[in-house]
Formats: sequence, structure tokens, C-alpha cells
Amino acid sequence: MSRTKIHLITAARPNFMKVAPLFHALTREPQIEPRIVHTGQHYDANMSDAFFRDLLMPSPHVHLGVGAGTHATQTGGVMMAYERVALEERPGLVIVVGDVNSTLACALVGAKIGVPVVHLEAGLRSGDRTMPEEINRIATDAVSDVLWAPSHDACINLGSEGIRQDRVDLVGNIMIDSYEALRPVIEGDSTRCDLGLEHEDYAVVTLHRPSNVDDAQRLATLVRNLLQASRNMCVVFPVHPRTRKRLEEFGLLDELERAPNIRLAAPLGYVQFMNLVTGARVVVTDSGGVQEETTYLGVPCLTLRENTERPVTVTHGTNRLVKPEQLTEAVAQTLNSARRPAAIPLWDGRTADRCVESLKRRFNNLGGKS
Repeated sequence: MSRTKIHLITAARPNFMKVAPLFHALTREPQIEPRIVHTGQHYDANMSDAFFRDLLMPSPHVHLGVGAGTHATQTGGVMMAYERVALEERPGLVIVVGDVNSTLACALVGAKIGVPVVHLEAGLRSGDRTMPEEINRIATDAVSDVLWAPSHDACINLGSEGIRQDRVDLVGNIMIDSYEALRPVIEGDSTRCDLGLEHEDYAVVTLHRPSNVDDAQRLATLVRNLLQASRNMCVVFPVHPRTRKRLEEFGLLDELERAPNIRLAAPLGYVQFMNLVTGARVVVTDSGGVQEETTYLGVPCLTLRENTERPVTVTHGTNRLVKPEQLTEAVAQTLNSARRPAAIPLWDGRTADRCVESLKRRFNNLGGKS
């Protein structure tokens, strides 16, 4: 029996955690040949290798090597490179994840050459169309054949945009699958211990969004507030390459390096980073996935954004949206707050299995639409 090729599109580190559980679940199906396609949109050899190793995934079967660029350059480059691969391999399905430029680019390729497209993490909306990611989400959902929603509010968003509900499956949050699969490894990791950190006596910081790090005044305000927060607890700051470049450019890096209670680190692998998060008193971030992981774990999260495409983490979880100038006070308030893990439906570590069941139900032998 011939196997159906399924392309799993990855482009950036957050994609890896979403693709890994699905790749492993699809590998267990004898009629399926899952193939990982890495577009290279965000690519650091050491970090990519570390994440793939942590998540027990093979090296990508296809690497497009597109690299950085403007939104138009990147999206167009991925489309051209992926179209050649898709026409040559003729996959039975294309699965795209998240909201980066590669997500939309590969969804458009699949839609235009007649290959069914599935969007994992569909229906997330911030309501802010100034965010490039929001445009990617809306357009990807519009051209995809099957939409896998992580939470009920995402289903409501899709319905409000006129998308037929028979295209939507509520499957849950696949990020939790990755965490639960690696929980023993994460708990046994030595990163927290190696840094000399006491359980629930430190903060973890991640910053990378252009709105936070590309504006000198805003970044200076964030640095000032982090320095103030570090008077009450140790602050661990794995520095994204973009953020480090801006800190150097704006003359802010030396001050952070001199601060006795701030520990700057290189970007961490998934296991190492989650070992820090699970033991943190508070997480300060502008990332999307971290909002979900902290909600699941009950770790207070302060998100440095005006809005979030994951409002369920605010209404049902431990997440708060804060402005840079509010950060010191917000961190202080978390010192008296208890952990409160959220019980959100289908955030249970079994999302990948539901995705596979969705495919079996919707496609005849996974080779064409039923």
C-alpha cells in the first residue's frame, strides 16, 4: 500500500514544539509518510539542532533555506521555493502551523496547486491588524481546507468571519502535548540548578517583538523596569539575537550586564527553557506560546503587549497584559500571588491524537477529500 506524504511546515522555534507531537503521532500511522519541511525563515543552526534534538525529531527532510528579509521578500521567497518542492513531491496534504510568514506562504502554495491545506492553531485573533501575524492568521484560515482550533474562542472567531463550521475541528492546544511528552526530562534537567536558582524565587524574561525591542525609548523603559524588578528577585534573561543587537545598538546592554541580580543567557533549548519556566515565580514575555505554557502550569505571566491572540490565557489563566512602565509594579504584585493552573478544555496532552483522528475522518485513506 502506498503511503500518503504529508508535509509539516516549520519555520521558527515556536513551530517546532507544535509540529513535534503531530510528527510523532503521524509516524505511528502505517499509511502516512510525514515529511518535515523547514523553510529557514528563522534559522540558527545550533538552536534548530537543539530544539529538534530535545523534541526527538529527525533533521528536516527538506530545507528551503530562505532566510531573513522583509515580509514581502520572505513570503515570496518561501512561496517560490516551496512550490518547487510541492510540485516535485506532490504531498497528499500540507499542514501549516502558527502565524509566521511561512505559514501563509505555504498555505497559498497548497491552495493554488490543489493540495489540501490544514491549519494547526487556527482561529486565534488579537483584533490588531497592524500586527503582521494577524494578517497571516486571517489569510491562512481563509485559504485552508481544515482548521484545527486550540480553544472554543478560536471556533467563535472563525464563525464570525463566515467560515463554515464543518471546516473546523476543536482539537486543543498542541503545545501542551510537547510539554507533557517531555515533562520527566524537563523536571530532571539541571539548568535551574546550574544557574544557582531557588525554586519560585526568580523571574524569567523573553523579549523579541519589534514593537518592544526596535524602539529605543520603549526598550530603555523595559530595561529600567527590569533593573528595578531585580532588586527583589533574580531575573534570568535568555536574550534573543534581535534583542541583543538592539540592546547593543541603543547602549543598554552594559547596564544589564553589570546588574548583580540579572543573569543574561544565550537562547535556550526547549527543555532548558521550560525547566526555568516551571520553577519561576513570574515570567515576563512578549511571546505567544509562553502565555499558554504558563497558563497551563499556573505560573504568573506578564505579557508586554497591547493585546493577545490568546485571550483565554487572560480570562481563564494567569496571564496579564502590561505596559513597559507598569512592569515593576506588576512584578511586585506577583510576589503575593499563588500558582493557579488553568483547566482549559482539551489542553490535556492529547491534541496530536485528535488531529490524526480528524484526518482519518475527513480524508479517504488520507489521499483525498471524502
